[in-house]
Amino acid sequence: MTAARVRTRPELRRQRRRRAHGCWNHLLAAPLWPKHGVNLGTLLRTCDAVGACLVVPRKPWVPDALDHGNTLRTPQCVHWVDGRVDRWLQRQRAGGSAIVGVELTDESIRLADLPTARKRTVMVLGHEADGIPPEGLEYLDLAVEIPMVGTGHSLNVAVAGSLVLYKLAGLI
Repeated sequence: MTAARVRTRPELRRQRRRRAHGCWNHLLAAPLWPKHGVNLGTLLRTCDAVGACLVVPRKPWVPDALDHGNTLRTPQCVHWVDGRVDRWLQRQRAGGSAIVGVELTDESIRLADLPTARKRTVMVLGHEADGIPPEGLEYLDLAVEIPMVGTGHSLNVAVAGSLVLYKLAGLI
């Protein structure tokens, strides 16, 4: 077997987009009940990788969390939710968006069975300890779960959101 050749940083830079993508408004990652700021920066990097936008509630600590957790050099697409997130979800659904929650419910489908987003899709992530609250669950068109064989109850919210974003974007 031949050794794998690792691409150099200049080679990778030539293959990547030279500027940040603008708002394509097709795939939105919405951690609407965030607990840890570091997860927001991680999700923002994933959004950049798959061409999605991040949707966050306007809380005093969120801008700082995005600044500290984001290692990208260019501005990214971030939408801000003012007021109640359940009303924001209601408006998204009324506007024709699909609302996909990452949550363990009796009706959840496995990540492997999640289809690629074919219309504007909002991926909703809940609080790391409590998940998506009841006022958010009622707006979901679909819930997706990530199967696990270990002893943990769930993945880190940024990791789970990243996996689902890649699947919705059709990149895996």
